[in-house]
Amino acid sequence: MELTDEITLKAPLAKVYAALNDPEVLQQCIPGCEELIQHSATDLEAKVVLKVGPVKARFSGTVQLDVSGAPEAFSLTGQGNGGAAGHAKGGAHVTLQERDGKTVLRYEAKAEIGGKLAQLGSRLIQSTAKKLASKFFLKFAEIVDQDVSASLDA
Repeated sequence: MELTDEITLKAPLAKVYAALNDPEVLQQCIPGCEELIQHSATDLEAKVVLKVGPVKARFSGTVQLDVSGAPEAFSLTGQGNGGAAGHAKGGAHVTLQERDGKTVLRYEAKAEIGGKLAQLGSRLIQSTAKKLASKFFLKFAEIVDQDVSASLDA
């Protein structure tokens, strides 16, 4: 499964990049995230509860960041295990481009799933993945844009 999208944020690139590397911001944005622990600058561990169709599962997983192209680009890879519900692994490539004090964020993500989740059908999985990505980026934009508005009001 592959997802691509683009979102424009009111914040400058440096602020967007900092927010994308802030575990507290990410935990607020990741749907169903119960815990997000940063072990190092490039290693994270997460516990997430998700419902995909009739299957609800608690996933534990790890994420590794490749920040060699930062702050304009970075990649992440991760894997998670949801016990009997199944497992998932995947990654994303994110690019940031500043335009007139705003930042255009583009991402390309790929994921593979197995177990009970894989039996639900690709349409349900694809629509759920799009919905989760949309929720993440809407919340992320709300937090980052709110932060910019607050600093402008001060």
